[in-house]
Amino acid sequence: MRTTDVVVVGGGITGKACALGLAQLGLQTIEIAPDLGQSVASPQGTQWGQRIYAFSPSTQKLLAHLQIWDAIDHSRLQPVRDMRIYGDRGEKNDQLHLSAFEAGTPQLAWIGESNLIEHTLDQASRFQNKLERISDVVEKIYIDADGSTLHLKNGGSIRAQLVIAADGANSPIRNELGISASEESYSQSAVVANWLCAYPHLETAYQWFLPGGDIVAMLPLPGKQVSMVWSTSTEHAAELLKLDQAQWLDQFSSIANGVILKQLGELTLNSIPAAYPLRKIRAKRFIGPEASPKVVLIGDAAHVMHPLAGQGLNLGLRDVAVLLNVLGKRESFRSPSDIVLLRRYERQRQGDTSALLWVTDKLKKLFSASSNTERQLRNWGLGLVNKSHFIKQRLIERALGEIDFE
Repeated sequence: MRTTDVVVVGGGITGKACALGLAQLGLQTIEIAPDLGQSVASPQGTQWGQRIYAFSPSTQKLLAHLQIWDAIDHSRLQPVRDMRIYGDRGEKNDQLHLSAFEAGTPQLAWIGESNLIEHTLDQASRFQNKLERISDVVEKIYIDADGSTLHLKNGGSIRAQLVIAADGANSPIRNELGISASEESYSQSAVVANWLCAYPHLETAYQWFLPGGDIVAMLPLPGKQVSMVWSTSTEHAAELLKLDQAQWLDQFSSIANGVILKQLGELTLNSIPAAYPLRKIRAKRFIGPEASPKVVLIGDAAHVMHPLAGQGLNLGLRDVAVLLNVLGKRESFRSPSDIVLLRRYERQRQGDTSALLWVTDKLKKLFSASSNTERQLRNWGLGLVNKSHFIKQRLIERALGEIDFE
């Protein structure tokens, strides 16, 4: 049986960033995921990947701490200087405008591809001698007072002091340890596609709340391109996936009083649309098992949220940042799985996670309500918030995210 300090289970951005960071702390780290043997290719050309994320300044700070931010191809990252959020009455004053200039920050976020970040993480991981990556699947995990034993599909076994579960929303490790999670389906799917636009997007992210509960976001990409995220009913999502170019333009003309085409000009499809189901998940505990915790949940294994705030990945990477901070500052006599350290991590993540999931969920349900009174109140509220510099500043601070690597 092999032994190591830490095992990270999961091969997405969150898992890869965590494994790299742990190895940089000097911990002998093994990362396990089915497809780690295939390095993610660097994106090239005028086609942009389907999985587009908004990266907050807290994410940028983490990637800089991991020494990979400067290695990313910045020609494929689009800074966001403004955000404009519109209510569903179609009235000019029913909007919220957030400005980087007003907030005194260079940008509110960056928009970029998942594989752009993953490729850079893969390259950095190749040169980290404390990190080993294994393409395999964890079939069983056993916890005792001294650590964890993981049995792999290929027949091997690994003994670790600490296990990081970054294995996704349906986390097999979370389920096997019996960590309960509340789950709620939004009965919606997010339809994503990239578009070439006739007019400049002005480094602005747009979002429209539509009557009936749909939400359409247009996120700026380098050049005259935008990435669409349309949250809609599962049935409508299936219909949208069948549309051709002309039918898509008819859709944009018929929603939000045609303002999407007025703002961005004629849109030309630049990718194959795809749809993903939307739900909210929150694990009851972020460490486990309860009797003798030796496992930490991060990313989607701990929490999944509606994409309307664009904060899902950023929240997961703040998990990574806090965990690295806690382990990096640990007292010399504490092992990585010391219960004091794990509880420090859990305490620090509970508040941030609960607040963001609650606000996102309430906003989703508020804008899904259909009575005239509710419509008037929420749209009036958008305009009211837009007039308050103090409230907007607090919203921007929450979106930027605070992490500390001192």
